[in-house]
Amino acid sequence: MDIKKKIGDLPDSAGVYLMKGLNGEIIYIGKAASLRKRVASYFRQRPVSGRLQALIDNIKDVEYIATANEAEALLLESGLIKSHHPKYNVALRDDKRYPLLKLSLNEKFPRLFITRMKKDDGARYFGPFTEAKLLRQALGFLRRAFPLRTCRTMPKTACLDYHLRQCLAPCVAKVDTQRYSDIINQLITFLKGKKQGLLRQLEERMAAASKAKRYEEAAGLRDQIRALTSTIAISKKRQDVNGQLAALKEIIRLKQEPRRVEAFDVSNTSGKEAVGSMVSFLNGKPYKNGYRKFKIRQVKGIDDYGMMREIVHRRYENLIEQKEPSPDLIIIDGGKGHLSSAKDMLEKLGLESIPVMSIAKEFEHIFLPGKQEPIKLQPNSLVLYLIQRIRDEAHRFAIEYHRRLRGKLISTSGLDSIKGIGPKKKTALIKHFGSVEEIKRSRKVDLLQVKGINKRLAGEIKRVIG
Repeated sequence: MDIKKKIGDLPDSAGVYLMKGLNGEIIYIGKAASLRKRVASYFRQRPVSGRLQALIDNIKDVEYIATANEAEALLLESGLIKSHHPKYNVALRDDKRYPLLKLSLNEKFPRLFITRMKKDDGARYFGPFTEAKLLRQALGFLRRAFPLRTCRTMPKTACLDYHLRQCLAPCVAKVDTQRYSDIINQLITFLKGKKQGLLRQLEERMAAASKAKRYEEAAGLRDQIRALTSTIAISKKRQDVNGQLAALKEIIRLKQEPRRVEAFDVSNTSGKEAVGSMVSFLNGKPYKNGYRKFKIRQVKGIDDYGMMREIVHRRYENLIEQKEPSPDLIIIDGGKGHLSSAKDMLEKLGLESIPVMSIAKEFEHIFLPGKQEPIKLQPNSLVLYLIQRIRDEAHRFAIEYHRRLRGKLISTSGLDSIKGIGPKKKTALIKHFGSVEEIKRSRKVDLLQVKGINKRLAGEIKRVIG
């Protein structure tokens, strides 16, 4: 086998390489940001150590597994080394305090986090890993693919991670122990380096759930598959925004590429403290100066369609008055009803020529005005990724504004009259419980879980506000 030719065929992207000996046995496993450059570096003419020279002399073949980025490659490398025990991989010593991934199986709803101390506590540990920075990036990737809780003490209300679909919210019983256990098992399978088998399993389960009309379950599995198959970060060619914009133009039949995009979302809690958001993207990148937030004024109660009509009307009425340029495309977070509401407002303002589309969370289908059937893009579509990224930013911006308004309610509560409760403790309380109403419903023992709240303060809080 011409090893140099094989190296030349390796991709200039992230992944794990597996070096094989004369009999096809795996003798070394490594990771790389660029597989081609890293593997080629072994064969450059330069003085090397005796151990490395022995490895190079025994390499007869090289295989690779592409990953989304170097952080994922770090995880895969660790799992494969544990499975194959290659001859030339030097095991890390636990006493050097290299970082580990800890899965707290000793908790009812386990968490995944980084630690440097391995204990005999019923938890499961993965690693050690040599690169802490990459491991932190990998942890972020894992939390998107396997949405486990991150909080040490579960709060009384769902946090921002749940709304961003990065946690299943066991704190408010949004997921049962069986479903949560399934996610844990999938995570362990992935960390063992068995990604392809896991993907096949998830795809089969998604198809079965969809056929049985368990749409919420199917959507959750779809999100996992997308997170595990995303290849957006592999290379600059794949990050070609111009190509994504050109493809989006063709898919939804626009007259020109959508260089300027505005996206809308609404957020509220049972109709209370309702807000809307608009984010702006220029050439596929966030344009923060173009962001707008709206406090809903005209709509009362739970009426997402009415809220969408209000914020679209307010935005484009102002655009007309200020003589600002119109966007090339408007993206609405929602399904047919949200899209219709936005389209109605645009027509009333005489702006029916602005293209508008919506993306529904249920299956990430794309809806266009006048089209009965949605556009269904593949889960790993770069165009779908672009649309999701814009939509998710509008969603994040709306939720943050909603939480900020809701948090301000605490400053007018009876907490202000309690000596020792200042801005920091008020913020900690609202972050932990979610609202003043939840603080009122809490027990004294619950209050003691908040940093800075001692027995005296907990007693005063219950005495003053209930």
